[in-house]
Amino acid sequence: MSTPKVIALTYELRSGNAEGEVIETAGKEKPAEFLFGAGNLIPEFEDQIHPLDAGESFEFTIASDKAYGPVNPSAVVDLPRNIFTIDGKEAEDLLFEGNIVPMRNDKGDPLQGKILEIHDETVKMDFNHPLAGQDLHFKGEVLTSREANPEEIEKGNLNTGEENQ
Repeated sequence: MSTPKVIALTYELRSGNAEGEVIETAGKEKPAEFLFGAGNLIPEFEDQIHPLDAGESFEFTIASDKAYGPVNPSAVVDLPRNIFTIDGKEAEDLLFEGNIVPMRNDKGDPLQGKILEIHDETVKMDFNHPLAGQDLHFKGEVLTSREANPEEIEKGNLNTGEENQ
């Protein structure tokens, strides 16, 4: 890929296709800004957006196998319920079905787990990416596009404090 670029864009992300459920949007009042060409984004997303200039529209679908991959059944695990104990007391504010809990794997890497079921001794959690198994349909417009400056390239991201795709 050529020189990294900083691209601000509006988009609507839908599950599956153009008629799918809206997952996320970024409008002109608060566009999404990404560093393209640094390997932080889904490669197929970068390939579609990187060559576009300001004012150009886009619409494309990324198959799940080129996005966040298929749902991995081995990423759904039963954990001992007692790991949700803090200072001898169960963390009731964390323990409810559907809650997304920040955790770390055995190497200390951060990951997010969704609580699926709570049992007497165990908690069933899903560590798949929330968009695993879904085709992603993007539609939007590039608002600005410029070459990234050396500091942005060195950092490898824009560090805006928000989660990016």
